[in-house]
Amino acid sequence: MVDFNPSQRNLVGIEHDRVTNVSSTDFPGYYPGEDHAWNLDKFKENFKIQISYLTDLSSSFDLVGVDASIANAFRRIMIAEVPTLAIEYVYIENNTSIIQDEVLAHRLGLIPLKANPDYLRWFKKDDPDIEPTDYDTVVLHLSAKCTTNPSAAPGTTDPKVLYNNANVYASAIQFEPQGRQAEWFPDGITLANPDILIAKLRPGQEIDLTMHCILGIGQDHAKFSPVATASYRLLPTIDIIGPPLTGDLAQKFKNCFPRGVIAINSKGEAYVKDARKDTVSREVLRHPEFDGRVRLGRQRDHFIFTVESTGAMTPDEIFIKSVQLLKKKCQILRKFNLRT
Repeated sequence: MVDFNPSQRNLVGIEHDRVTNVSSTDFPGYYPGEDHAWNLDKFKENFKIQISYLTDLSSSFDLVGVDASIANAFRRIMIAEVPTLAIEYVYIENNTSIIQDEVLAHRLGLIPLKANPDYLRWFKKDDPDIEPTDYDTVVLHLSAKCTTNPSAAPGTTDPKVLYNNANVYASAIQFEPQGRQAEWFPDGITLANPDILIAKLRPGQEIDLTMHCILGIGQDHAKFSPVATASYRLLPTIDIIGPPLTGDLAQKFKNCFPRGVIAINSKGEAYVKDARKDTVSREVLRHPEFDGRVRLGRQRDHFIFTVESTGAMTPDEIFIKSVQLLKKKCQILRKFNLRT
């Protein structure tokens, strides 16, 4: 049953044997006998996005003031519906390495490519009569042959010194622009990580192949997903009840939480320094001396997102595209409802 105490509505209770106040209402923000009509100004006042850190490959940000359904929609869209470019067809002209053709093609398909997908159209794979064009297909080429290095010093055992092209890396993949692609991709199609190892060769072994890249989404295949992982958790809350915890009790209380969550001030009193670092292990609830002295919970409309990109695009680009896609879905649904 939903707790209708306004001070507790927004908190999920964490106890030693259960989690409380997890039930949802008929629809987000609705409570019987109260007026909760949608108000844009009130939403703007409560809604916040706070970025903790942002790099080219990972980010963490807080999404505050939305329902779990909205936060989860962003997560699912980032994983499964943001389109990216990936290798779909591999035409092998020569492969004398020890890697089978199918395994080699699979390895190539999983290499993240950095390219702006906005210039490309969707390739219709289900239509056998459709020929690839510069509007829907990007062509890459890989050619590598292993030979003996005549200048290697006697007694050398390192294959990288003994042979040329002993290791074939993703950096060996070359972009072959078709039509206007040189104009659309002035920087070329680059690899998110050029140091990815594709194969190891020995003298006499060779790889020569052509790859066709198309747009796709993670819902079709994981290689099209722009994220390695996208997840969120609710912001933990820790309330110390009653008189301050001091002395050895304060130190024991501090040790019940991960480092950085609880600190001790100059008066020797324990206080909550950074609740977001807590993993909600409930360790503090195991000790009888803290019974009734602490209240654990999670704020149900405060989501801490973690997004790790594959390198195809930056985490902030991925999130912005997920917002655009959700907006487009809402517009389509609204048009459908107006027609019906």
